[in-house]
Amino acid sequence: MSPTEMAVPRRGEIWWMQFPTDTPGKKRPGVIVSLDARNTNPRATTVLAVPLSTSVHKVGPFHLLLPIGETGLREDSVLWADNITTIHKEQLATPVEGHRKLTTTKISALADLVRLAMGCL
Repeated sequence: MSPTEMAVPRRGEIWWMQFPTDTPGKKRPGVIVSLDARNTNPRATTVLAVPLSTSVHKVGPFHLLLPIGETGLREDSVLWADNITTIHKEQLATPVEGHRKLTTTKISALADLVRLAMGCL
């Protein structure tokens, strides 16, 4: 897919992406959390994203559990709010097939956990 044909990421969507802390070439799912004004701006080269994991047994105080019914994914998942990062748009692969966009309520709960991880609450 050429850059002009590439799908535009939207806030709350789950995408396959390359996180800076992962092994080169490894893609993992993550949730786009930056505002759509940034995501759709052709001059913005990055988005804000939070990694998603199916290791629900590792849920900690800065993690948000996403039950299977809320995401459309095949397993319960966890968002790691203490691992929010900037991702270059070229590190985005594709949206995860069959997912449902996170609600504004879930994004707000995630933002609260990011603030908590920063010591701001």
